[in-house]
Amino acid sequence: MENYVYIVQCHDGSLYTGWTTDVEKRVASHNAGTGAKYTKARRPVTLVYYEALDSKSEALKREAVIKKLTRTEKLELIKSQKQD
Repeated sequence: MENYVYIVQCHDGSLYTGWTTDVEKRVASHNAGTGAKYTKARRPVTLVYYEALDSKSEALKREAVIKKLTRTEKLELIKSQKQD
């Protein structure tokens, strides 16, 4: 089973970072209001970035790294994936 770290952009323009084993299902749960307290009031959300990792541990570590990035750094990360 793959693990993913992802970033969604909320309706208000803010970015939310999380991890999951099923990106599509997780984004759907955010949009249903059951994904996270933060995104519940900021729906709808749009998936703007994700990356696959081999283990839950790696995904959680990567999530922590991304959460520490500035907004500008996160936007650069998103932009770099779109260029690939």
